[in-house]
Amino acid sequence: WHHFNDKTYFWMFKPIAQGYRFVVPEGFRISFSNFYTNATAPVRIFNSLFQLKINYFFTEFGRFLINTTIGFVGFRDCAKDCFGIKPHDEDFGQTLGHYGVGHGIYLVWPLLGPSSVRDTIGKGADSVLSFTGILSPVDLEVRVWVGLKTHEIVNEISLRIGFYERLKEAAIDPYIAIRDGYAQRRKKAVME
Repeated sequence: WHHFNDKTYFWMFKPIAQGYRFVVPEGFRISFSNFYTNATAPVRIFNSLFQLKINYFFTEFGRFLINTTIGFVGFRDCAKDCFGIKPHDEDFGQTLGHYGVGHGIYLVWPLLGPSSVRDTIGKGADSVLSFTGILSPVDLEVRVWVGLKTHEIVNEISLRIGFYERLKEAAIDPYIAIRDGYAQRRKKAVME
């Protein structure tokens, strides 16, 4: 699946993201990214609470309120820009790790990329709290839901074009580099 994802990135997602980047100014793309980040705030809010990180809970809840109101439904990260309130990245995979659930085997999912058994379960739980869970294909037409998810992915890739290429170029074996980097990053996230 690593090879499949690599080819899909270079043959499909990168060209689409480059065209999108050419057409849509960076300010708009950042605004869309802010919107999607704000839409997934319940994931960070509840997982902060589940991990008993009460200060993170209030920080994320405050960010959500500020960005949803003053930040125009999250299109502007006013919490960070206006008040200096930085986000915390909390998810259910980290919550499981907080309570002693091990990383499990490393997995690579088609289109979704690197994961582990624990993080796969975590992503499933988080999807219920994110806008993709709240506005699921049951609530929206499937094509609208798929369009939103596709836009989120293309928009995010358009802001990071070159990152994957540099990582791949610097690695002797990209698969091992990504696997080890993923495991280390997740271990650090659980320990924080």
